[in-house]
This record gives sequence, structure tokens and C-alpha cells, in this order.
Amino acid sequence: MKISFSLLLFVSLISAKDLLITPIPQILEYDKQKALLGKKLFFEKKLSQGNVMSCATCHLLQEGGDDNLIGSKTITGEILSRNTPTVYNAIFNEFQHWDAGVKTLEEQASSSIHHPLAMNTNFKDIINKLKKDKDYVYKFANIYNSQINEYNILNAIAEFEKTLITPNSKFDKYLNGNKNILNENELDGYKSFKEYGCISCHNGINIGGNLIQKIGVLQTYKTNDMGRFYISNADEDMYYFKVPSLRNISLTSPYFHDGKVKTLKEAVEKMIQYQIGYDLSEEKVNNIILFLKTLTGEIPDISKKNNE
Repeated sequence: MKISFSLLLFVSLISAKDLLITPIPQILEYDKQKALLGKKLFFEKKLSQGNVMSCATCHLLQEGGDDNLIGSKTITGEILSRNTPTVYNAIFNEFQHWDAGVKTLEEQASSSIHHPLAMNTNFKDIINKLKKDKDYVYKFANIYNSQINEYNILNAIAEFEKTLITPNSKFDKYLNGNKNILNENELDGYKSFKEYGCISCHNGINIGGNLIQKIGVLQTYKTNDMGRFYISNADEDMYYFKVPSLRNISLTSPYFHDGKVKTLKEAVEKMIQYQIGYDLSEEKVNNIILFLKTLTGEIPDISKKNNE
């Protein structure tokens, strides 16, 4: 068993506290008109060079909010080395990219618009295109009382993303007081999740997304991606990545920053191997997986007029 005393002490202090994971609220406050405009922009291919991609190209809202590909698809059709994170519940993340390079939803949208391998464009060109659409001109004038500009575009997209939350998971109902909703195996999986240290990184309302951690704490994880090092150029940040959210994890395969892990079972086994160091029985591993499946919430019906 390989685990540091400090982590063991930390886990012993927190393992009984359910409040380290908090349920997703039923709804967040948001401006409905801005969100509707943001929804239109989320699916708008004019936000990319050549009008070939939209936010929805990589974030499939009818599924898990990602694209289920090993790596993100570039504007030229190539595949990147990093897996697309889900946009669902992104409002609750402290960091938005795998390398924790941006924090807010607006910054994330802007970075994708400018990135040469993503939308590969700029706001001057986007605004010129949107101004040719009378519907956009009318909506921005009436909602923001201004002409189309960068701030309003990003603000509207972020407002729409506030609607992309997935409450009422089985585990959220447990946290909200229905202590009989989880079966014996799911409860055992949750107990193991706490006792063996998974919760030390995966906690908070998004059960992740709020910390940066090294992949390969106990064993070297083979990857050419040095993570946050590309942002900070600090040696101590090599192979550090945003801890991903575990919300709806059963819907967002493949896993890890490189998308090389196909199944949830393999992901759990590798995390135990590289991050925790315990030798767990197959029963314990399977029960942890059953617990993780209780984290799937209600996918919002984006066809509804007001995103309610």
C-alpha cells in the first residue's frame, strides 16, 4: 500500500463529511433573453473561420456535453492530443481547460474562438458577419441596448452555459436527504471513494474541476503532454492538469486528458494505480464504478423555448 501519511490524515479527517460534495441546484439564476441569444451563438458556425464549426461541434448537448472522441477535432479535421472536456456544469469549475489556462466561461469561449486549431478567427471578422444578419442586430440592440461587440457575444454564450447544468442525479438525491436511494453496492462504492482518497481531489459541487493535480503521483504516467507547464514554464508544473469533474462521467468516455482510456473501469483502475496506490479487490473497483454511475444527472432539454 503506497500512500503518504499526509494524504492518509487528510482522508481520515474528511471521509465522514458528505458536505465536501454538494448537490447541484435545481436551477441557477440567469437572464433568459441573454441565454436564448447565447444558445443561438453556441450553435453559430459564423463564429469560426470559413463558417465550419460552432461550440456545439465539440460539445454535443444531446449526449454528455463532450464529443466522445479521443482528441478534439481541429478546424482542418485533424485530431488534437487532448480530450474535449464536457460543457455541462462547467459554470461550477474553477478552471476550464485541461492546463487550467483560463477560469471563466467567457475566457474559455474567447480562447476557442482565437485558437488556430479551434475556430481560428477573431472578433472583428465575427462581428462583421453577425452584423449582416438582421436578427442578430435586432437581438443585441434589444437585449444589450448596444451594437454587437466582443463582450456581448461572450457574455451571451456564458449566460446560455449557465443553463447547462445537470441536477437530480441519484447521488444528489442522496445528498438532499433520500438516504435509501443508493443500494448497498453504491453505498460501498461511495465509502471506498472516500476512504481510499479519491475524494481528496474529486470534491466540491462538480466533484472535480476545482483543483490542479499531477497525473502520476505514485507511478509515471506516460504522456508527451506536460500540462500546466505550457502555461507557467515552471518545472514544478510538469504533468499537472485540472482535476476533471466526475459529473455524468459514464457519458463522457474516453477518459483522461489524452483520451486514451476507453472504459470507466480502466479509468478507475489507472487512477488507483497512478494516484492512490491501494490494491483494491475487483468488488471494490466495481462498487466505485457503480457509485460513479449515480453521478449522472438530468440532461437539460435544449429544445425548450426558454431553456427551462
